[in-house]
Amino acid sequence: MKLIWRTSNINIIAWGILFTGLVASRALGQTDPVRYIPVPNWPALPTGIEMGQVTGVATDDGQHVYVFHRSDRTWITPFPTDSIKGQTIAVFDSVTGELISTLGHRMFVMPHGLSVDAAGNLWLTDVGSHQVFKLDSASGRVLLTLGTSGVAGSDGSHFNRPTDVGFGRDGTIYVADGYLNTRIVRFSPAGEYLGQWGTPGSQPGQFSLPHGITVSRKRVFVCDRGNLRVQVFNLRGRYIDQWQGSLIGRPFGIAAGQRNQIMVIDGGDQPDQTRSRVLILNSRGRITTTFSAGIVSDSKNLGHDIAVGRGNAIYVADAWANCIRKFIPRAN
Repeated sequence: MKLIWRTSNINIIAWGILFTGLVASRALGQTDPVRYIPVPNWPALPTGIEMGQVTGVATDDGQHVYVFHRSDRTWITPFPTDSIKGQTIAVFDSVTGELISTLGHRMFVMPHGLSVDAAGNLWLTDVGSHQVFKLDSASGRVLLTLGTSGVAGSDGSHFNRPTDVGFGRDGTIYVADGYLNTRIVRFSPAGEYLGQWGTPGSQPGQFSLPHGITVSRKRVFVCDRGNLRVQVFNLRGRYIDQWQGSLIGRPFGIAAGQRNQIMVIDGGDQPDQTRSRVLILNSRGRITTTFSAGIVSDSKNLGHDIAVGRGNAIYVADAWANCIRKFIPRAN
């Protein structure tokens, strides 16, 4: 089994130095911000096991954290046409960090987004094959495929580098078809095309790389990465609001937390000003907490995805540091 995860050993001293400067600033106007602390040595990888660029993370209702990575492949263009030979999905125990299993052998060309639906199935986007896959989380068996392998397009049966997936409470599937199509596509739980919205641009309802998506409280939240904002829609795509400004940064990934919170990971500006910064916002888009998910020993960071688990724990996928990190609310 070969998982390539090139990361240096995390030590408690490095974490302590970083989080002495953790920001949960009242200068942002919040009251009683919730401070988060890192969980050292999580996950606990077996000796000799490594992973590649980590691009997706999600949790289920149980005790599992799922991580999507690129094994020994990196983002290069033009994309290769062959599937990655190694395992690309790692399953961890959310409490202990133990590696439970691996999946995704010879399945993906260029892994990107990972989501888990209410039934515990995995949904993964492959920007290399222009497809979205629904997998059984235990066996890795493909249950449903959206898109046509190797064929880009903009209709109901094709994508052009899809980035992420979200779900309505009724099972409706929302696909951020982000890199080249700049749209959100709706499908029934069975995979039937229901419609789409979004065109290129910077006006409300338009997109410049919709990169991350989540659905909560009958609202669809989209990381409009190129336009440095989060846009908010109703379930049919009607524009409601946008959250932007210097404090928002460049949103890459998004997840819904407890108490109507929305968690965002700000990945910064490529190629030289990338970062991994977590933002927690309330339902009106007001930032209540923000902190860096990097550590002092990192040579560079790119916060690419974010997930929320039991106890409002936050998991951050860092594509440049090649790691997954866990943060928990600090007890008062």
